[in-house]
Amino acid sequence: MRRTAAALAYLAGGVLAGPVGLLWSVASTVAVAVLAVTQLGGPAFLGAAWVTRRLATAERHRAGWVLGRPIAAPYAPTAGDTLRRRVAAVGAQPATWRDLAWLVLLFPLGLGLGIAGIVTAAVSFGVLTAPAWAWAVPNPRAPFPVKPLMTTTAGRFGLTLLGLALVPLAVWIVRRLAALEAGVARALLSPGEHLRLVEEAERLARTRARVVDAQAAELRRIERDLHDGAQARIVAAGMTLALAARKLRAVGDAAPGAADVDTARRQLDEALAELRRLVRGIHPPILTDRGLHAALAALAADSPLAVEVRGDPQLRFPAAVESAAYFVAAEGLANAAKHSGAGACVIGLRRTADGVSIGVEDDGRGGADPAGAGLDGLRRRVEALDGTLTVDSPPGGPTLLRAEFPCAS
Repeated sequence: MRRTAAALAYLAGGVLAGPVGLLWSVASTVAVAVLAVTQLGGPAFLGAAWVTRRLATAERHRAGWVLGRPIAAPYAPTAGDTLRRRVAAVGAQPATWRDLAWLVLLFPLGLGLGIAGIVTAAVSFGVLTAPAWAWAVPNPRAPFPVKPLMTTTAGRFGLTLLGLALVPLAVWIVRRLAALEAGVARALLSPGEHLRLVEEAERLARTRARVVDAQAAELRRIERDLHDGAQARIVAAGMTLALAARKLRAVGDAAPGAADVDTARRQLDEALAELRRLVRGIHPPILTDRGLHAALAALAADSPLAVEVRGDPQLRFPAAVESAAYFVAAEGLANAAKHSGAGACVIGLRRTADGVSIGVEDDGRGGADPAGAGLDGLRRRVEALDGTLTVDSPPGGPTLLRAEFPCAS
């Protein structure tokens, strides 16, 4: 009985909600269309969409009376720092237009199914309660078999028995009509493929961010292990060889093994230098200790070019972003020194509305190939963080290498 009462209430509510939804749909559409040519077009559209969503949300909760639970909201988060972008974000969601379509369709659907359900329930109830009211409406001219059923006591109780037999059919009809209306509501108002794809993209972005952070942390761990472990042991071995060479020189230059010890020291020094280059190539320690600006300054100091670093030294960003930005600058300086014939270079670091931007500009001859192996690998590294890498290098120069990274900090 509770399910039947809920179904009947849903159908009756549709009779009332249908006209309200239709009137709002027509009025809001006309108002937005008229104001679209003015500065009020954007705010009017957003306001109309806000009200439409509230009406559609009420319909989702109302459909829950029949479906067992409310229909989930299908709206994707909307973002935009300008009115135009917010309007575009709301208008691009299919749910915005499906809500409007449901409010228009609810008028004929709710009115037709609602009246059918109410009439079915009313007739069933009237037949069941015939002995209580049929005596008050005698009709001696009624045709057979209405006359004996309505004007005699036996006929009235016979109507009650007939009503009892027809109750299951009436209940089935009311429930089917409510299920039909709620099914159409679910088809239009439930989350669709667009929201599923948006949520999947957000999930993949979060997963990738975690993977990138884990990779950056692992690279920092490898750098620390090499710096504090292998590098320290090589330095210790070099000191031991230096002491051994000193002892051998005290004996005499002709001491057996003196030349071999000197050779081993040179080889160890070369291995240490190569290890330090490897450590800097994995993750420069200065990035972790002092930040991106200090790392760029150290990079500029090691360059054979005259390099100027511009930007706020206090800016800090996520570790993965700082590492990628550092290698963009390193690749730009290396290319400028090797291929462009440049004499000066400027590294610009700045925070943008969406994240961080780093640019490397030299005064060389230009003509850099954006599809070159080094720049292509750098582009993949930048794009792994949802960034963009652009190369502007016309013949005759200058060359500008710019990377932009989205980040929240």
